Amino acid sequence: MSEPTGGSPTAQDSASISPLVYLDYNCFQRGFDDPAQVRIQMEALACQEVFARAARNEITLAWSFMHEDETILCPFPARRQEAFRLATLCQVRVAPAAAIRTLAQSFQAQSGLSAKDALHLACAAQVEAVCFVTCDDGLIRQAKRLRLALAILNPVDYVRQVGK
Repeated sequence: MSEPTGGSPTAQDSASISPLVYLDYNCFQRGFDDPAQVRIQMEALACQEVFARAARNEITLAWSFMHEDETILCPFPARRQEAFRLATLCQVRVAPAAAIRTLAQSFQAQSGLSAKDALHLACAAQVEAVCFVTCDDGLIRQAKRLRLALAILNPVDYVRQVGK
């Protein structure tokens, strides 16, 4: 299992692991949202598929200090427990680092991202994820303005575009 504590995986790690995907925290929680909305049903199924791909080692997921903090602060025990269960599928760990903070501040200044969203995106960029997946349309729009090297996608679009 590859567990960088900040920067990028080493070249050796990169050669031995599948494509690295960073999920926004809302992907860990989508299954708890209102199933009466078709969009939420589709995103929840797509998120399940992403986690299933990680379980089959088709992709590698990252879990950051931001995921950890958001999970600890979650007031709903079932949601908290599920997020920690899904975290076990994440092979790459991202610890806080000055470079991530600096990058997040730059993202905020360039695109108006919230501090939390900027930190998640900076974590994804720092570990050189190939894709950042989120259910947040506003975050997708703002992040795309940054013209980053990683793809920024909704989970449904990710599953469609990177499908098998």
